[in-house]
Amino acid sequence: MDAQGILTDLVARKAADIFIVTGRPLSYKTGNVIEVAGLQPLLPDDTRELIRQIYALADSRPFEYLGEKGDDDFSFAIKGVSRFRVNTFKQRGTLSAVIRVVSFDMPDPSALAIPAQVLELANLRRGLVLVTGPAGSGKSTTLASIINHINNTRNAHVITLENPIEFLHRHNKSIVTQREISIDTESYAVALRAALRQSPDVILIGELRDAETISIALTAVETGHLVFSTLHTVGAVNTVDRLVDSFPAEQQNQVRMQLSMVLQCVVSQQLVPRSDGRGVVAAFEIMYGNNAVRNLIREGRTHQISSVINTSAAEGMVGMDNSLLALYRAGQISHDAMLSHALAPEALAKQAG
Repeated sequence: MDAQGILTDLVARKAADIFIVTGRPLSYKTGNVIEVAGLQPLLPDDTRELIRQIYALADSRPFEYLGEKGDDDFSFAIKGVSRFRVNTFKQRGTLSAVIRVVSFDMPDPSALAIPAQVLELANLRRGLVLVTGPAGSGKSTTLASIINHINNTRNAHVITLENPIEFLHRHNKSIVTQREISIDTESYAVALRAALRQSPDVILIGELRDAETISIALTAVETGHLVFSTLHTVGAVNTVDRLVDSFPAEQQNQVRMQLSMVLQCVVSQQLVPRSDGRGVVAAFEIMYGNNAVRNLIREGRTHQISSVINTSAAEGMVGMDNSLLALYRAGQISHDAMLSHALAPEALAKQAG
């Protein structure tokens, strides 16, 4: 089996994700549908050989790491084909992989229907901006679009800390330095501390995974930097709660105070299947850190943030459920899809009629 030939073929078939799993034929996802690329289920030796070849294509990554740790993240490129983001892992004693196909080109914000006010976050000079959503919801694509906008319009030093690197940014008006966790640096926390000594204007952190990284990120913002990052949460309320709950109880009041002073915006997004079955469409929630939101965060009354979002449309805020309702009324998503992605489905069902 030839891994490079398989990947080249599946990119030509417009695959978004590729699945190498023992007991199932080679499979790939287009839109929201998983298709089969072969007739025969893969045997354990098949998956091991394909994954070994993939590590060889990513020549900076030792295959032995997977055997030691049980899972691994990395990225690589095949010239003239595509970039690939890879997660390899053990399951039921065999090796498996899920591979995301990433275009060489920067994403087109208009094709992804990224709202203009999200791209305008590139104009901020300081503060914390969070792009959130479940895995596979397009967070990396949205952030890449924002960083690309900064690169094309501002004279700045942008540092990205990613695991793995997905989109490659070429220096334009900005200097963009990209560091991959475990290859270029030990961890997000170590890389972030170093970044503060590298004269950054903008820092992108692939994910706020733990209290240590969150704490250093808040310090970076407090010292006058613009910081972008992601969390696997849906909705601004859940995002703020997740950040605060990452810390011990005795530190949470201090974190609320810090967050209330530096949070500029939370963009939450979900990909929803289109009603015509042709792929997915993005629903966005946008919350800005205005005075009302800052007070609610500081006082621990995050459950009231949704009300502020829903009454602040004039400031550009959009609630997730209102975004879903607009997509439903435009005929882009079904009633069932709208409710299955809603934060308050019962209330939204009444509103939709």
